[in-house]
Amino acid sequence: MECEGLLECLHGLKELDRECFLLLVDSEDPLTVDDIAEGVDRERSTAYRAVQRLVSAGVVQKEQVNYQQGGYYHVFYPTDPDELADEMQRLLNDWYAQMGQLIHEFREKYRRRTEEAAAAE
Repeated sequence: MECEGLLECLHGLKELDRECFLLLVDSEDPLTVDDIAEGVDRERSTAYRAVQRLVSAGVVQKEQVNYQQGGYYHVFYPTDPDELADEMQRLLNDWYAQMGQLIHEFREKYRRRTEEAAAAE
């Protein structure tokens, strides 16, 4: 499994999201949605949806840049890798704890059934 596969698995991201993320990681400067759309050769609206998924997942940050004469635009850049890794570790720990609880419940449920079946005989 590649490291980018973790983002897809843990955050439910799509292939295009991964392409946009890699473009942002490889860029020295934050990028606009137009820059991203051009970089992944997609329509602006398609790139925007991918970037929004990345922002919602917390793997990309959004920053507003103001024009001096008024107005603004947004640029995007990847979240700090240590923050991402810490969050992925937290998600993994949560999943592991949930699976442990489900396994315990499974064991108890079927142990009781086996004991009840043996007692009925």
